Parts: sequence; C-alpha cells; structure tokens
Amino acid sequence: MIRDFPQDERPRERLMSEGSANLSNQELLAILLRTGTKQESVLQVANRLLMHFDGLRLLQDASVEEITAIKGIGLAKAVQIMASIEIGRRIGRLQYEDRYVIRSPEDGAKYVMDDMRFLSQEHFVCLYLNTKNQVLHRQTIFIGSLNASIVHPREVVRP
Repeated sequence: MIRDFPQDERPRERLMSEGSANLSNQELLAILLRTGTKQESVLQVANRLLMHFDGLRLLQDASVEEITAIKGIGLAKAVQIMASIEIGRRIGRLQYEDRYVIRSPEDGAKYVMDDMRFLSQEHFVCLYLNTKNQVLHRQTIFIGSLNASIVHPREVVRP
C-alpha cells in the first residue's frame, strides 16, 4: 500500500519536492487516481492501466467503458483521467503568439502533426490561410480508409 512507502518516495510528495517532470507516467497517473483498492496500491492500479493500454499512446483515445474495465477504476476515476488528457490536448494546442505562419510544407506538417500523429485512418485536412500565410482556419474535409482519401476540389473550396 502507498502508506507503506517512505514519505519521500510517495508520488505526491515527490512531485512537490522534485517537480512533475521527474515523475514517471505511472506516478502521475497514481496522483490522478488518488486511491487504490483493498488489495492493490494506487501505483499498482496505475501500472495495470498503463500495461493494458500499452502506455499513454492508446490511453489518450480510450473510452470510459474501456478505462472502467480495469479493476480498481470506477466511473469517477475514468472521467478524471479523460478530463486530464483533454486538458493536456488543449494546452498543447494553445498558441501564445499571433496566428501561425506557414512558409513551407514543413511548417504545415508541424502545425497538424500533434493532432494527426496517431490517427488510424487517412484524414484530408485543409488549412485556410490569409494573404500573409497565417492560418485562419483548419478543417478536416474527409476521413478516408486506412491509406486513401478521395476528395473533390469543390469540397476544399466551399468553406
């Protein structure tokens, strides 16, 4: 149990003393989950969650039902995890400067890469720019098959 750990090795205390960057994914999830079960510590529950979803990569797209299927995680904990993941996504999308400027294909790829990196299907995404090449709007026009997207030009121009 977590109370059996020395005070300075518990996830919450480590976060306060060493900072969040020094904690493992398991320890960060344990802080979110707060409690384990009668048989397992919160660290063991967090570890099982990571093992089940093969790390954070698949956890980011998990549904409430999939998360609650893990023993020791109820509806409230599953919702907390999903809310935390969404907050992380939104923080990642924040833009602190003026509009993003696209000067090359690499700039366009960087702009959409975080959201598209782990998609399982082809997505046809349009970036609409102003005359200064600043992104005004981003829109997914079509979601295709595993390796193809068929889009008519009028669907790109219409918006």
